[in-house]
Amino acid sequence: MRDLGVGFQYLLKGQRWVARHGKQYGFGLLPGLITLVLYAAALVALALWGEDAVTWATPFADDWSSPWLGLFRGFLTAVLFALALLLAVVTFTAVTLLIGQPFYENLSEKVDRDVSPDGHAPESGLPLWRELWISGRDSLRIVVRAVLWGVLLFACGFIPVIGQTAVPVLGFFVTGFFLTEELTAVALQRRGVDLRTRLRLLRSRKTLVWGFGTPLAVAFLVPVVAVFLMPGAVAGATLMARELLGEEIQEGDGDGDRAVTTLPQPPSGSPSPGR
Repeated sequence: MRDLGVGFQYLLKGQRWVARHGKQYGFGLLPGLITLVLYAAALVALALWGEDAVTWATPFADDWSSPWLGLFRGFLTAVLFALALLLAVVTFTAVTLLIGQPFYENLSEKVDRDVSPDGHAPESGLPLWRELWISGRDSLRIVVRAVLWGVLLFACGFIPVIGQTAVPVLGFFVTGFFLTEELTAVALQRRGVDLRTRLRLLRSRKTLVWGFGTPLAVAFLVPVVAVFLMPGAVAGATLMARELLGEEIQEGDGDGDRAVTTLPQPPSGSPSPGR
C-alpha cells in the first residue's frame, strides 16, 4: 500500500516542477487548450445539429404518431450526445498528447535533465514523423483497451448494489491505469520501451500506478481541469518512469545541494530501455 502514497507524491512533484518552471508550463498548456477548443466546437456542433442527424438516420420513424416519434428521436439524440461526451473524456488525454508531442517531449526531456545526476536526458533518435506515428498507434491501442473495459464496466453497472458502488470505483482505477500509461509513454518511448513492455512495467507496480493515475482520472473528468494539470502530469509521469526503470533521481530546487535517490531496479524480466 506504500506505493499508493508514492504514486500520489509523483503527481504532486510533477505539478511542483512545472510551477517552478513557468515557461515550460506555459508551453505545456497549448496542446490542451487546442484540444479543448476542438472538442468544444465538435460538441456544440453536435448539440446544434444532432437532432437533424438522428432524423436523417431514422427515416423509418417518419410515420410514427405523436408523442412516440418525438420521444424516440429525443432519446436517441440524448444518447448520441452522451456517447460523444464520454468519448471526449476517454480520448482527451490521448489526443492532447498526440497534438502536443513536440511540447511534451521537450518538457519531459527537461525534467530528465533536471533530475538526472549527470544532467543527461535519453533521446529516441527518431525523426518527428516516426515518433508521431508510434505515439498515435500506441494511443489508439490504449483507447481500444479502455473502451473495451468501459463497455464491460457499463454492463456490470446493471448488477444490483455492486453496479452502483464497486463498479464506479473500479472504473476510476481502470481509467487511472490507462491514463498513467499514456502519460509515462512520453518518457518511456524516448527510451525505446515499446507498448507491451510499458504495460508489463506498469502492471508490476499497480499500486504505484493507481496512486498516480486514479486521482488524476477523477480530476480529468473536467476537461478544463485536465488542460491545467496536463503539463504537471507529464512531468510527474517522467519522474515515475525513472523509478519504474530504476534510474536515479536527483532531488532539489536548483539553488543548492541536491540529494541523489537511488531507486530499486525494475522487476526481473522487465527489459532495460533500448530498441
